[in-house]
Amino acid sequence: MQPTDKPIVLSISGHDPSGGAGIQADIETISALGCHAATAISCLTIQDSRNVHELTPLEPEQIIRQVETLWLDYTIRAIKIGLIGSADGARAIGEFLAKHPEVPVILDPILAAGGGTVLASQRLIDTIIERIIPYTTLVTPNSQEARKLTGLEHLEQCAEHLIQQGTQSVLITGTHEASEEVINTLYRPNLKPLLNSWPRLNHSYHGSGCTIASAIATELAKGSSLEQAVIHAQRYTWESLASGWQPGKGQHIPNRQFNHHTE
Repeated sequence: MQPTDKPIVLSISGHDPSGGAGIQADIETISALGCHAATAISCLTIQDSRNVHELTPLEPEQIIRQVETLWLDYTIRAIKIGLIGSADGARAIGEFLAKHPEVPVILDPILAAGGGTVLASQRLIDTIIERIIPYTTLVTPNSQEARKLTGLEHLEQCAEHLIQQGTQSVLITGTHEASEEVINTLYRPNLKPLLNSWPRLNHSYHGSGCTIASAIATELAKGSSLEQAVIHAQRYTWESLASGWQPGKGQHIPNRQFNHHTE
């Protein structure tokens, strides 16, 4: 694919100085899969591979000025949203999405750090549900996030509830469940759930959620169907994790630049 042919994916997320998650994870994933990453920073963090120690949200106006400036210059083929940082920021992003319903939107609802730090207040969670989820093509919570977002226990009910809130589909990832293999399940209205199983890896990873959500957005930007995008993104993410490494004293991080041949 020549550079002039690269679709553009917009990532709206936080900056992770460790390079494991956030904007850097999105850039690496989008680039590895053959698209160009345009980015808007939603918040700054002080974090390492062990935990998030501090979070500073940008002002909503700063977030939206980044997004709108890019929008006027580029043809954006997909949008991926990660860590937002504040309810006011979420509200502003939702107002922007409402104006541009033609572009697929992937939401990775980051509610807590791998080390346990809470990254979303109840007000922010409520705002995400009310102002962002209605404009999403796909929401990609892990099982813990799905339960936190909905207040429900059974994952199928969690997915149904999120679809009732307006999203077109939900992918719940199963790393935190007790199953022998990791089972990720795609839920869509009036269709049977689509299950994909992956061998469980030995380590805990920093940035896996960012990776799979960005990969799905990238595949959609390239023209894949939702189902194709979800399957390709899972394969890419699993291979990134399987070849991951431990640069510090905490979690492993995905090796998103492994020798991957896009399809």
